[in-house]
Amino acid sequence: MAQAYMTETGNGGSEPGPSRSGLKRRLAELGRDRGIWKRGLVTAGVAALISLVMIFHAELPNDVGNLGSLTETFLPWLVVVVPVLLVIAVIRKSATALISILLTAAVWVNLFGGLVNDKSGPGGNLMVATHNVDADNPDPRGTAEAVAKSGADVLALTELKASAVPVYEKALDGVYKYHAVEGTVGVWSKYPLTSSKPVDIRLGWTRAMRTTVAGPFGEIGVYVAHLPSVRVKLNAGFTANQRDNSADALGAALASEPLKNVILLGDLNGTMNDRALSEVTSQMRSTQGAAGDGFGFSWPAQFPMARIDQIMVRGVKPEASWTLPRTGSDHLPVAARVTVRK
Repeated sequence: MAQAYMTETGNGGSEPGPSRSGLKRRLAELGRDRGIWKRGLVTAGVAALISLVMIFHAELPNDVGNLGSLTETFLPWLVVVVPVLLVIAVIRKSATALISILLTAAVWVNLFGGLVNDKSGPGGNLMVATHNVDADNPDPRGTAEAVAKSGADVLALTELKASAVPVYEKALDGVYKYHAVEGTVGVWSKYPLTSSKPVDIRLGWTRAMRTTVAGPFGEIGVYVAHLPSVRVKLNAGFTANQRDNSADALGAALASEPLKNVILLGDLNGTMNDRALSEVTSQMRSTQGAAGDGFGFSWPAQFPMARIDQIMVRGVKPEASWTLPRTGSDHLPVAARVTVRK
């Protein structure tokens, strides 16, 4: 008696007939379905639009609500639309949509695929870290102790509330012999600091500074900056003009730095993709982009969606870059290991 769902083969064996023949039949049906190329045109169009935004994001205008900068801040997150479109394409049985979605995925991988992998290595003769500690932090002492445990040789803190500075100084003095505070930013270091001074970023008060770290590797010019916050408003869009002006001023200060080895630490309120930071990013290298573990998103701490806390270097080789555990702040601390040569 012939068994159900089996067919006899020429050598007396059997093979699963219906599953194979069913697949052939299904493929044949799809081949005869001329609507497979006509359906899902809207889905294909959306996928194509996303691809164009990713490829030509620098061409998006900033004149209306700083749309370009807003898009660039969250550019990697456009990938979340791809699975949704893929499901729609399958349900609609649309080859056109499927091909368009696959091309969109390929564009995203080309732009951001390299950030997904862990590019960190074991080298480095200096560890640095930076943290926006949040002026309203309910536990400044605990925050200071947590970042000190990271092992960083040089630690930058931003958004320092004047009344909380003594708390940070007391909590960090046991780990860092040297420190300097200018306005709302400060540097704590295991190596001597000299020539510490404010950096004018056109705000009217001090939110940036420069100091020289003198270690066994020679001298490094270390900058700490907290650029103005940006806001998303219903009536004005992505307002970032003050941040952009401060970024230009910071870029000018970095350009005039006489030392070969330079490190920039702080909350720049913008990502490396944001064109508004080009005066800074064009002359500095991101440790996260060069040697990071994943995207390194740092804000907001409860569900990080963007890396606006940056460690950038010039004349220094990035070896590893990562985020540190959450503290009482609304930002995550970020850290990096670098190699500094005399």
